Amino acid sequence: MKTYSKKTTQNAWAMYDWANSVYSLVITTAIFPIYYAAKTKSTLLVDGEEVTSNMVQFMGFEFVNTALIGYVGAFGFVLVSILMPLFTGVADYLGRKRFFLRLFSTMGALGCMGLYLFDVSEESGLIGTILMYLIALIGFWLSIVFYNSYLPEIASREEQDKLSAKGFSFGYVGSVLLLSSILYLNLNGHIEAEVGFIMTGVWWLVFTQYSLYILPSGKAKRFTGTEVLSKGFDELSHVWRVMKKTLRLKRFTQAFFVYSMGVQTVMMVAVYFAEKEIDWPEGGAKIGLILSVLLIQVIAIPGAYVMSILSAKKGNIKTLIAVNVFWAILCLGAIVIHTPNQFYFMAALVGFVMGGIQSLSRSTFSKFIPEVKDTASYFSFYDVSEKIGLAIGLFIFAYLEEVGTTNVDVSEGVLSGMRLSIVSLVVFFVLGVILLLRVPKEEVASSTEV
Repeated sequence: MKTYSKKTTQNAWAMYDWANSVYSLVITTAIFPIYYAAKTKSTLLVDGEEVTSNMVQFMGFEFVNTALIGYVGAFGFVLVSILMPLFTGVADYLGRKRFFLRLFSTMGALGCMGLYLFDVSEESGLIGTILMYLIALIGFWLSIVFYNSYLPEIASREEQDKLSAKGFSFGYVGSVLLLSSILYLNLNGHIEAEVGFIMTGVWWLVFTQYSLYILPSGKAKRFTGTEVLSKGFDELSHVWRVMKKTLRLKRFTQAFFVYSMGVQTVMMVAVYFAEKEIDWPEGGAKIGLILSVLLIQVIAIPGAYVMSILSAKKGNIKTLIAVNVFWAILCLGAIVIHTPNQFYFMAALVGFVMGGIQSLSRSTFSKFIPEVKDTASYFSFYDVSEKIGLAIGLFIFAYLEEVGTTNVDVSEGVLSGMRLSIVSLVVFFVLGVILLLRVPKEEVASSTEV
């Protein structure tokens, strides 16, 4: 089997961010949210006047359109949390980490392309769209656990902050290039927005091949065939037992679990918030939303590197504490944001800390892992924690949005609709700061404290 230089392997690893980040930008953040929010609106005639309705019928129930996608996302992340340890166990048994990276990246890419097939404005089409959305979500996030687990295998602890930031930066550049291409073609009348879903899947599928060609496959582990289905869950249990004895790793993971609820939820709902809560000029919402998304992505690139530099000077935990405080302030700012210019300013600030907190969290966890060969089980625990947290965060967000939209007393107040949901996320960042303050500077062994 041919082996490659360390630099080549690291570049191939970072290249998967280039490949898959188009899902995060086009499907999670930009084109699909705008398309979905616009197509699921309807116009009703009430007392002779036309009224815009954001309510949709799904599986016999009525939902606020954006709350529905929040509930679906929460359900998807619960599924991911269950499936993730199952497949990491199988991957360990077979020694085919790269195979599962290929499997789930392909699944996610096909889910993206499948979104083109359904008309979301019709009830039957909405069901098909939700199904493809779930397939893409599950494929993306299951591929990420195998991708992340390569980091400590291909980079030293001193290199991991920089390489993690490099991966995110590759992702931002690649995703902006594709989004810009979709926008150019759409705005000039060459394609419909839905064609962008096919372009996203093709981009993801094609560029993943380089990473798959270079990255090592992994070595099989010796355990019985009957253990295959339970091995991943057993390893999560083992990781938790180890973490209870390693105070720094345990406390950081607790903090990450909490503040990532806020970070990931904001990233998934930012465009929906802007579409509903910002006073866009007539016909200017689509362009304004796309510009804000591009602004976030462009500023996220230097943001990831700045966080890497700050962490080298001040330490990872101190930097993460400062970033969490900043996120809390940004969420509180949702109370007063109404105009496009205010939102652009807020989007720039979000972009600056968005890439940094993700990159630094991943590399911090990687550095805190004990010296072991089996890094996949630790990153499985990391990713399961993140996904469970995100499921909770999205469910709370969707529920509060429905309360803020359908409850007359609440909907007429300052915190109406999504504003109530966004401001509630401050709690996650405040708790994150408190928990990060409890992370010791050096690893502490403790067999008693939980």
